[in-house]
Amino acid sequence: MIPFRKMHGLGNDFIVVDARPAPLPLSPTRIAALSDRHRGIGCDQFITLERPEAGADVFMRIHNPDGSEAEACGNATRCVAWLLMAETGRDHVVVRTVRGDLPCERLAGGTIRADMGPPSLAWQEVPLAEAMDTTHLPIDLGAVADPAACSMGNPHATFFVETLEGLDWQALGPLAEHHPLLPQRANIGFAEVVSPEHIRLAIWERGAGPTLACGSGACATLVNAHRRGLAGRRARIDLPGGPLELEWRLSDNHVLMGGPVATAFLGQFDPDTFPA
Repeated sequence: MIPFRKMHGLGNDFIVVDARPAPLPLSPTRIAALSDRHRGIGCDQFITLERPEAGADVFMRIHNPDGSEAEACGNATRCVAWLLMAETGRDHVVVRTVRGDLPCERLAGGTIRADMGPPSLAWQEVPLAEAMDTTHLPIDLGAVADPAACSMGNPHATFFVETLEGLDWQALGPLAEHHPLLPQRANIGFAEVVSPEHIRLAIWERGAGPTLACGSGACATLVNAHRRGLAGRRARIDLPGGPLELEWRLSDNHVLMGGPVATAFLGQFDPDTFPA
């Protein structure tokens, strides 16, 4: 039996397993089966904790619910940071991902803030299929058009809309995710700028579909909104699951993202009951 912890950040939920003592038999097919909400445990991302090399407290491996590996997940980073803080008694930890090291800290009130590093803004870094200005992409889906793109370790495209009310973004999300300009697919944000310090956001996640919150998507939204002159460098971003506080720090170009985390329940599963 393999123990797991079900955690979430604003409803963006994760299965977290600890492979630091020994490797676990978790193929992409098995992870997809465990992530299924009807026949498995269910999650937005499947998180495996692994032993890091020197310089970090843990290596966090991220899988989407279809079994594909993801490069970044801001809310999972904050959940894992909380676990490490509970283990060590420290208020500062470093979570390593395939993208790099993400320092995290506990703020007053228990908020966990993650330093998600600098955004990547060049077309090759998103990546896009051809050279162009990433602040305006020639993608027109009728109801929405002209998104901005950047990478937070994983690719994001953000559509800015007058209002989210009445917008069928769950139908538009998969069309944008698989657009030919986005060869690695992308997380798709639909953002309503209420004020320069307040944004409402709905997210269609690559490989996961609609989620209650997406930390890296919120980071990308602030970056793209600021680049378009729609927001400042600090904003509250309201997602369906609740608010995140964002800052695109001028001094080092890093994006900081803070919010609550929670454990839903603990459990264990028999890997042999899920296909390998």
